[in-house]
Amino acid sequence: MILVLGLADGTRVTRGAAPEPVRIIFDTDIGNDVDDVMALGIIHALETRGVCRLLAVTVTKDHPKAAAFVDVVNTFYGRGDIPIGVVRDGVTRDQGRFLGLADNAATYPHDLRSGADAPDAVALLRKTLAAQPDRSVTLVQVGFFTNYARLLASPADAIAPLTGRELIQKKVTRLSVMAGAFQPIPRSNRFLEFNVKEDVRSAQQLAKEWPTPIVWSGFEIGVAATYPHQSIEHDFEYVAHHPVKDAYYLYEPPPHDRPTWDLTAVLAALRPDGGYFTLSPSGRVDVEADGFTRFVADPQGQGRDRFLTMTPPQAERVREAFVWLTSTPPSR
Repeated sequence: MILVLGLADGTRVTRGAAPEPVRIIFDTDIGNDVDDVMALGIIHALETRGVCRLLAVTVTKDHPKAAAFVDVVNTFYGRGDIPIGVVRDGVTRDQGRFLGLADNAATYPHDLRSGADAPDAVALLRKTLAAQPDRSVTLVQVGFFTNYARLLASPADAIAPLTGRELIQKKVTRLSVMAGAFQPIPRSNRFLEFNVKEDVRSAQQLAKEWPTPIVWSGFEIGVAATYPHQSIEHDFEYVAHHPVKDAYYLYEPPPHDRPTWDLTAVLAALRPDGGYFTLSPSGRVDVEADGFTRFVADPQGQGRDRFLTMTPPQAERVREAFVWLTSTPPSR
């Protein structure tokens, strides 16, 4: 007899077998910083190891080449059929420093040439969630709150007979988000983190109404675990053109150690029991009118939200994991 156990976080484990891969949707503002590219690379490395399964990628940067570049990365890792959805009427509409890599299909083979040819992000999110088992999906957000706030507000439709809130409550087990700041930031008494302040209204809506547990990775976490430039310079030489390395050089060439903001939200979501981070007590995150994030602990320990903390020894382990995973060659 095979005994299937259901864990509190929604993971199903068969006794005597490895846990089922975590079903993940990745929401990104790729093109604004290179850490989004590295985070997507880590997801692919962990999928190759059987840790997760990337169901879809949704984009909150409103530029047509953002989705095309996501397809570049997915195709490089051998998963060019992963659905990609895009924001309409979103924020940050500049091309950025490395999205132009998607123009070179000879160097980077891929099918999706423009976000104009991709489905709307909310429609894709609704379709993807509706097709999954109950309480089985982990959401990771490393950009703006636009797509998930719009999903939250979406009505029942032909895709699913549930409102967005009902669909999230039924299908999602947790949300891991890179946003805000929850520990002191040097030289700033009121730090306004980029992912929040660029679409404050959506951030406020999500923080107020989201129905599942949220783990927040604040600005301070990524800054404390920078990615060593020596890895970028030497660990990606197994191919002539690597999208992670090439994007890194176009964004800001080495030598510099880039903060790993978005990577931390991925690692916390997919390796929650790895000891890489410590979770704060439970409470509630409020987003104020200017984008300032405030965490209020729940005295009863029943709050929806927790944020990551990290000791210096943990930061070293996180950095080692990032180098190992980001530089892993695709499985072909």
